[in-house]
Amino acid sequence: MNPSGRVPVLLPTPRRVELTAVTVPATDPDVVIDRACGLPPEGYRLVVGHDTRVRVDAADEAGAFYARVTLAQLTAVHGGELPVGEVQDWPDLPVRGVLLDISRDKVPTTATLRELVVRLASWKVNQLQLYVEHTFAYAGHEEVWRAASPLTPDEVRDLDAFCAAHHIELVANQNCLGHFERWLRHERYRPLALRPEGMHLFGRHRGPMTLDPADPGSLALVRDLLGQLLGCFTSRRVHVGLDEPWELPAERLGDYTRWVRDLTRAPELAGRDVLVWGDVVAAHPELLADLPDGVTVCEWGYEADHPFDERAAALAGAGRPFWVSPGTSSWLSLLGRSANMRANTLAAADAARAHGGSGLLTTDWGDLGHLQYLPVSEPGLAWAAAVAWCAEANRDLDLAAALDAHVFHDPAGELGGALLALGDAHRASPVQFPNVAVTVLHLYYPDLPVGQGLTEGVDAEVFEEVDAVVDRALAAVGRARSARTDAALVAAELANAGALVRVLNRDARARLAGDGTIASVPVGVRADVAADLDPVLVDHAALWHARNREGGLADSLSWLVRLQRTYETGEPHVGSP
Repeated sequence: MNPSGRVPVLLPTPRRVELTAVTVPATDPDVVIDRACGLPPEGYRLVVGHDTRVRVDAADEAGAFYARVTLAQLTAVHGGELPVGEVQDWPDLPVRGVLLDISRDKVPTTATLRELVVRLASWKVNQLQLYVEHTFAYAGHEEVWRAASPLTPDEVRDLDAFCAAHHIELVANQNCLGHFERWLRHERYRPLALRPEGMHLFGRHRGPMTLDPADPGSLALVRDLLGQLLGCFTSRRVHVGLDEPWELPAERLGDYTRWVRDLTRAPELAGRDVLVWGDVVAAHPELLADLPDGVTVCEWGYEADHPFDERAAALAGAGRPFWVSPGTSSWLSLLGRSANMRANTLAAADAARAHGGSGLLTTDWGDLGHLQYLPVSEPGLAWAAAVAWCAEANRDLDLAAALDAHVFHDPAGELGGALLALGDAHRASPVQFPNVAVTVLHLYYPDLPVGQGLTEGVDAEVFEEVDAVVDRALAAVGRARSARTDAALVAAELANAGALVRVLNRDARARLAGDGTIASVPVGVRADVAADLDPVLVDHAALWHARNREGGLADSLSWLVRLQRTYETGEPHVGSP
């Protein structure tokens, strides 16, 4: 019940709410769809009367759908009844999207994707992109995707229809320049690499990653891929990526803009709206004028202080259509980075609204083994849905309560706060880096000493505090009473994430007791830490299969196996597994 008449916790909070403390039995609404009703696209007005009648006026079918979503949420938080009053609502941004990385390394099962689509639609998200490098079953290219458990054309068509039934646009996303390493590692494709020998990047040697945009064979390959992929989607949009072409030297920037023009002129993209990432033009704004018409720039950035406002102003000043793309801050963290996620996403939403951006596409990446579990990313997905819908109404949203009510359906009110607390555990460290939780850095870079160099100032007390946060949060998870069908799985995933973090905390304290390196840890201690990883490995594989296809599991596990070898030998095993 809602005895106070105050605005109940909804996700997202509507922009105009006038509800009383009086509730009446829920009844089916009378819905009128009229484009001349005075509401913006996707807008609705719902009125609940004392006589139990519910009236909905909607600008379009989407508005009617979102009115029903709001009614369902109101019913859920009022014990099956509805509060008497009125809600009037419409979105800030026409595009409110989610991008899931399905190439590094998780390809979700059809059931997982459908369950997520239903949740996203219930938060008024209206677009989904599945980021593909090599995980679509392209005919004639079997050696690239054979072990990846890819999506098939029929599966994508089925998902497209399922999304449409929930007012979500499924948009094709195939990276078409950089991030091509899964292709270029094969002899058949390596001649198309900009640097077939690879390069050193972030202190590691990497194989070739970027297509040579001047090679006609590169365009022929990409056209083949797009030609096969796009026929599976009803959307006329396509995201072609083009981010991080690491091997492209400054003197060849002209090849980048020619590549964009060649792509957009390809028959496969005729009549389509083309999305590209914004990192290259952000670094070289002089290229903006050379981009062809029909290209929308997605300005991405994943830190709280990312200059979204400055970049959005520059794109708007150049007359370039743009979206903003913040992130869930879950990757390379295991537990998330809650405060960073909230600030990053709100800044993106504010910049889009201030400068005429038409979309917010929040991203959930899987860098270096995709070791974070889906529930760790869901606070970021839900928060982005809220502020993309209406930033002003949602900037002070009680996110923990919203997660409990409309994401995890936990009447005990425990899960939402537990997840946000886990996501802030890394803040115990006085040292912070972008795009990673410093407290788990030694998982990905076991050769870096703890408490020295990059992590100078991090001491044993930091990892003791992280342990304490994990213990308190997992105790709260144990008290939760989530009604989600996957509630037991959510609890198991968070438990295993916590177990892995505890292993890493023990590892870090052992290193700090020596000189910061793994070699300084006594053999017996290393053996104990290695043994602690055994159940984490077993559970990670089992939990993977609960939501994802087989392909990619070996890559994901190899990051943990590599760490275990480091403990066993006392020598850091580095580089990609």
